[in-house]
Amino acid sequence: MIIDAWAQHPTLRHLQDPIFDSLRRWTKGGIPTSEVPVAATIAMMDAGHVSKSLISAWVAPRNVMISNDEVVEFVKQAPDRLVGVGSVDISKPMAAVREIKRCINELGFKAIRVLPWLWEVPPTDRRFYPVYTACAELGVPFCTQIGHTGPLMPSEVGRPIYLDQVALDFPELVIVGGHIGYPWTEEAIAVATKHENVYIDTSAYTAKRYPPELIRFLHSHGKRKVLFGTNYPMLTAENALAGLDELALDEESKNLFLYENAKRVFKLD
Repeated sequence: MIIDAWAQHPTLRHLQDPIFDSLRRWTKGGIPTSEVPVAATIAMMDAGHVSKSLISAWVAPRNVMISNDEVVEFVKQAPDRLVGVGSVDISKPMAAVREIKRCINELGFKAIRVLPWLWEVPPTDRRFYPVYTACAELGVPFCTQIGHTGPLMPSEVGRPIYLDQVALDFPELVIVGGHIGYPWTEEAIAVATKHENVYIDTSAYTAKRYPPELIRFLHSHGKRKVLFGTNYPMLTAENALAGLDELALDEESKNLFLYENAKRVFKLD
C-alpha cells in the first residue's frame, strides 16, 4: 500500500496561475482550459498503486487557488481515497485560527499546509505562530515546503534550518517539510534528526533524483522520518516511483517510507 503525503486536486485557477510558468517549461505542459475531474486524480493514483492521497488547499496572499471548501467537495467524491489538508491566510491570525478549527473539527481534514514562499516570509515569521499553536492544540501536523522553490518566487525562505527554531518553540507540533529540502537536504536531515516531531516528504522529486544523503538517511536512522509524496499534478505517482527499486531499500524501510510513516504521522485509518 502507498500513501501520497503531498498532492493537490487542482482547480483551473491553480493550474493557470502564472507563478507556475517555470514548472510548465520543465514539464513541457500547456495551460489547461477546463477543470480536471476528480476521476482523473483517482486514475492517476490507480496507475501508481496509491491507496490514499492527501490533497491540499492553496491559500495565497493575492488569491485562493484551491479553497478549503473545494477540497472537502473533492474528498466527498472519493472519501476512501482522498484526505483533506487545509490552508489559511496567515495575515489574518484570528480568522486563520478559526479556519483551522473548522478544517479539523468540521471538515475532517488531517493537517494544515502553508507555504512560506507564497507569503515571502520564513516560517519563523510571527504570523505563522498562531497557526502552529492551533495545529499543536488540535494534534494535527503542520505541513510546509522546504528547499528550492520551483515556481517563480524566492527560495531562501525555504531553508530547512528555519524549522529548527520552530521545533524548539513548539516541541509538541508535528512538522512535515515537503520537497526534500534540496539544495539544503543536509540541513533538512539535521533538523529531522534533532527533533522527534520533524519529518521530510519527497514530493516533487522522482526516486531517481533523490540526493545521496537522503538515500543514506532512508537506509539508516531516517527510515521512520521520510514520507513518500508526489506533488501531483506536477508529478504522477507512477513517475515519482520509477527507480525506487534501485534504492535497494529493505522491505521494512520501503513499507515505512511508502505507507506506515504517513499513516502514523497523519493518524489515518
